Amino acid sequence: MRNGVIGAACAMFLVGTLAGVSGLVKDYPVYGGQAVRYLVAAVILLVATRVLGLRFVRLTARETLFLAGLTLFGLVIFNVCVVESTRASGPALVGTVLGTVPLWLALFGGRPAPRLLVGAAIVVAGATLATGLGSGNLPGLLWGLGALVGEVCFSMLAIPLLPKLGAIRVSAYSTALAVPLLAVIGLVKEGRGMFRAPTGPEVLGFGYLALVVTVVAFFLWYSSLPRLGPGRAGLFAGLIPVGAIVTGLVLGIATPSAYDLLGAGAVIAGILVGLTAERAPEAVQAGVTSSATGRS
Repeated sequence: MRNGVIGAACAMFLVGTLAGVSGLVKDYPVYGGQAVRYLVAAVILLVATRVLGLRFVRLTARETLFLAGLTLFGLVIFNVCVVESTRASGPALVGTVLGTVPLWLALFGGRPAPRLLVGAAIVVAGATLATGLGSGNLPGLLWGLGALVGEVCFSMLAIPLLPKLGAIRVSAYSTALAVPLLAVIGLVKEGRGMFRAPTGPEVLGFGYLALVVTVVAFFLWYSSLPRLGPGRAGLFAGLIPVGAIVTGLVLGIATPSAYDLLGAGAVIAGILVGLTAERAPEAVQAGVTSSATGRS
């Protein structure tokens, strides 16, 4: 339990730190940059599978569909929707929509205990407050809802794969599959200009996104998900805006407002409430041991 809690908290906090380095790569073509990010991450993860002696696992047709869906919705479509929602109405709206992830994961994770739902609702309120209810429009909302679907798929479609593949291989296979898909979208949206030689700061930014936000955060999340179950693990998604607030403060980019701090406090309170809920039986528990190592 403790390892799952620490891993999930660290994973979502690290995802939130991407806001602090986004300024380093903001001038690089968006989809080409995402393809580069996942390519670097995939190489690191595939090397890790080789070093750890994790052999290639042949998937069934059903498992292949789950992996394809995880990659398409959880990585590719999620990133496309976040980018387009931000372009349409700014980051506040999509951040607020994604703040409801804990509630949806609690609902999709089985029959949640009332205390878990209360905790998820508090986390959602805190994340919304920390993110800010900025102005928005219908296109931004629709793209934001698409990002929400992608974020939920990122966890729910991984659950059937983790007992067989483990956290490292799920992360490696999905990031590798995302690269050609993002490259195709980039060619359509950005043409031949989707790739260019990065500047020094852009190299640092993409290195951080690939190593920390993708490799480390993916591994921690997929290692924690089977231990906690989607309902309890989802509570920690509320730490994403908290990570952004802390990173902005540390880097001197932004000083948190009273609403930011109040929202962060509510997120933490909601997580504590949700974690005290009685654990409902969840099918994901069947694969905890094997998914922790990823060996088969």
